[in-house]
Order: sequence, then C-alpha cells, then structure tokens
Amino acid sequence: MSPHAPVTPQEAADRLAIRELVDAYAHCADRRDAKGQVALFTEDTRFLVYMDSTAAEPTQELNGRDSLAPVFDNLNTYQATTHFNGQSTVTLDGDRATGESYCIAHHISRDEPPQRTIMIASIRYLDQFVKQADGNWYFAERRLMVDWTETRPCSP
Repeated sequence: MSPHAPVTPQEAADRLAIRELVDAYAHCADRRDAKGQVALFTEDTRFLVYMDSTAAEPTQELNGRDSLAPVFDNLNTYQATTHFNGQSTVTLDGDRATGESYCIAHHISRDEPPQRTIMIASIRYLDQFVKQADGNWYFAERRLMVDWTETRPCSP
C-alpha cells in the first residue's frame, strides 16, 4: 500500500463533515426523523432510487427537497430499521465533492400474519455533495443503489 498524501486541516475537516452527513442520514432514518433527514439535502436536490443497481434507469426519481418527506416517512411502515454504514470514499473539489458509501440496511416488518420478517438490503450510495454559504455540507444528489436484498422470518 502506498503512503497517503498529506492533507490540509481544511481537507480533513471537510472529509469529517461529509462522513458526519452520511451518518446523520442513517441516524435520522432509523429515528424516523424525516424532517431532519430532509434538512440534509439542498433545496434543488435530486434523489434517485435504483432497486436494481444494474438497471440503466432509476426506479424512482425525486427532485427538490420538498419531494423527499413522503419517501422518508415511508420508513414508518417498519417496526424498526438499522442502517449500518461501512466503507466510503470521497473526492473533494473545492466546495463540491463526490463519494460512494456502503450500507447494510435492516428492515423489520410489523408483526403481521403470517409472521414477522426482516429484509436486509446491501446498498451503495453514489453522492454529490456541496458546501453551502453557511459552511455546511449537503447532499446535492443521492443515488441509492440496491445491490441485493434478502427477506426471511424474524423472531421477536
């Protein structure tokens, strides 16, 4: 492995802020904080969902921050969720950045006949970030790529 190039304090701070943004998205999702989740995006954001990451076209495309709340509110159909963020990469370019982050998302259904289930999804997020005038980083575009899912019975 080659040595890592030195980073400036500003680059380190930006990288940390972007990682905290990615983690805040997962935290808000698992706490059913749709308002908090929406606040992580720019006003003119794009959010694209690919239920099959190999598909050329998204399953769903949302434009603008106001279009996001109903999608995030949909998590209330589950009894519980846990989004576990894994490795990520970020490429900085001034006040803009791109990144890819991995997530294993667990979705537990409500106790409904015939039985409770857990759906596990392997997700990659392809992101475009922007640092706005307030000094904070936001999602300018988020592509949710579902690589695979598994659904099975789940005991309480």
